[in-house]
Amino acid sequence: MVREDAKTIARRFLDARRSAAGLDEYPGELPETLDEAYAIQDRAIAEWNKPILGWKVGRIHSPLSERYGADRLAGPIFSVVEAPDTLPEMPIFPRGFAAAEAEFLLRIGAAPPAGKSEFTLAETAALIDAVHIGIEIASSPLKPINDIGPAAIISDFGNNNGLVVGSPICDWRTSGFEDWEVTTWIGSAQVGCGEARSFPNGPIGAATFLFELLAKRGIEVKPGQWISSGAITGVHDLKAGQTVEARFDHSYRVRCRAVAGELG
Repeated sequence: MVREDAKTIARRFLDARRSAAGLDEYPGELPETLDEAYAIQDRAIAEWNKPILGWKVGRIHSPLSERYGADRLAGPIFSVVEAPDTLPEMPIFPRGFAAAEAEFLLRIGAAPPAGKSEFTLAETAALIDAVHIGIEIASSPLKPINDIGPAAIISDFGNNNGLVVGSPICDWRTSGFEDWEVTTWIGSAQVGCGEARSFPNGPIGAATFLFELLAKRGIEVKPGQWISSGAITGVHDLKAGQTVEARFDHSYRVRCRAVAGELG
């Protein structure tokens, strides 16, 4: 029954993404567990049939982390724009949910050893060959996706609709980037401030979670894929026409402009 439901729900999400339609409620029976939600995501990935360019990792906060037995979640990224010095246009679902998130982006340099399912932070870091600044575009046809919670977010590609890759961090292993102050601006207004150190084990902890989750799901990790490691300053509502700028340590910046559109 779960597999049949997963196929139906995944197809409804994909149809909404292809048409840029809005969904006012979850398109089916909400999964009771994260495993059921990932089954929907797996079905959607298979039917979307596009190369996975990266993975986003998001937080699950208490009390939902206790309910679901996990403090992070993940979803695939199919659209990556490398734009350290330009103002790319990034599509959002104007009738659904849309937000911007300032994030550190980790590039996978080597695939994890076959059959390995548990990783230390050091083992994870050894598989990363670069860290960049960036912006995740969190957008879904499902307008109340974040209000519904982790099961809904996982179901629809982790609520992701694209990634903007900014400049690389020089000497990232010794830079102390996890302690940098990060701010997010929508237009001329600062909407958030934070540090990556506030996450459990920081960005490398996010990558460790992802490697272990994908091993459990039997999904191959490929060199060159990106890991969007978590919203440092929060999740900031975004409308078509607005410009987002993320500033890192007062010296690195990355920008984009939201436009009405669709992933497909």
